[in-house]
Amino acid sequence: MSDENKEIVVYGTAWCGQSRHTKQFLIQHDIPFKWVDIDLDRAARDYVEQVNHGYRSVPTLVFPDGSLLVEPSERELLAKFGLSQPSH
Repeated sequence: MSDENKEIVVYGTAWCGQSRHTKQFLIQHDIPFKWVDIDLDRAARDYVEQVNHGYRSVPTLVFPDGSLLVEPSERELLAKFGLSQPSH
């Protein structure tokens, strides 16, 4: 698949629990991504506000095909990546 070499960009913040959870999910599932902290990158913060109608909604994930996931639940992440729900 040609999109394998393209990066998912995750816009988040260090203090946001959901941002940290999404980052950990991607690491655990060996899904490559680029992390951008919107508290440290003004242009990134402006972009997140633009795509989220003025809100700093994090995490905002941008996929190589241009699609977005905003503040995704674990279920949404599993579905997006075609992964099954872990049994606990």
